[in-house]
Amino acid sequence: MELRTFKAPRADIHLIEGGSGPDLLFLHGAGGIDASNPFLLALADKYHVYAPLLPGFGESEESTCIRTMLDFTLHTLDVMMGLGLDKPIVVGHSMGGMIASEMAAIVPNDIDKLCLISSAGLWLDDYPIPDIFATMPYELPELMFHDPVAGAAMMTAGADFSDPTFLTAFLIQNARQLGMAGKILFPIPERGLSERLYRVKAKTVLVWGESDKLVGIPYAQAFKQAIAGSELVTIPEAGHMVMVEQTAATISAIGKLA
Repeated sequence: MELRTFKAPRADIHLIEGGSGPDLLFLHGAGGIDASNPFLLALADKYHVYAPLLPGFGESEESTCIRTMLDFTLHTLDVMMGLGLDKPIVVGHSMGGMIASEMAAIVPNDIDKLCLISSAGLWLDDYPIPDIFATMPYELPELMFHDPVAGAAMMTAGADFSDPTFLTAFLIQNARQLGMAGKILFPIPERGLSERLYRVKAKTVLVWGESDKLVGIPYAQAFKQAIAGSELVTIPEAGHMVMVEQTAATISAIGKLA
């Protein structure tokens, strides 16, 4: 996978690109993504993957112009059009699924294949989503993974928190990312999407880890009810980071869009 700068109307962002096959646009979650991500590498075996980093994530510049859910959605549509992608497969994880859903609702004739992985965007009073902005770092593996021990090891791989230089850079980057994500996820990850999902025409596959403690299975069922003809694939021994814990099963589910 290669990392390059892409100039969008509202921000110069970094774009991860690689692989061969049908075009696939991947939208990351609040934790961001990098070119060494094993899920992206596995996707690139079957698809030509485009994974834009939102402003404030990775080395993408920050943008004060992107403030609302509509701004996020239009920015990502600008990227899709700027790349010359004609009806790519659109895959979004968590916050990225929220953006992908909005795109498919706003321009239903431009997106005909949609995969939402543990997608945010809805709110169910009976199943409140934990506040990730009030969660301590050591608490995240329990929320994000079916196997929190293995998840913690993945999250901290290569990290040396005893190095002041590394720690400072980490904290700054984390603040940039959460500051951007908070615009649509804080105080709750809901911006009226439920009122627009009826507009989605895309063939839609929903992928959920059976052990998701962040955005649980009731949310998967709510998306399935709201998007006509959508198919729900639940994957055992996987949590919110289902595409990392069960990569092959997740890619197999995406393949249902072929």
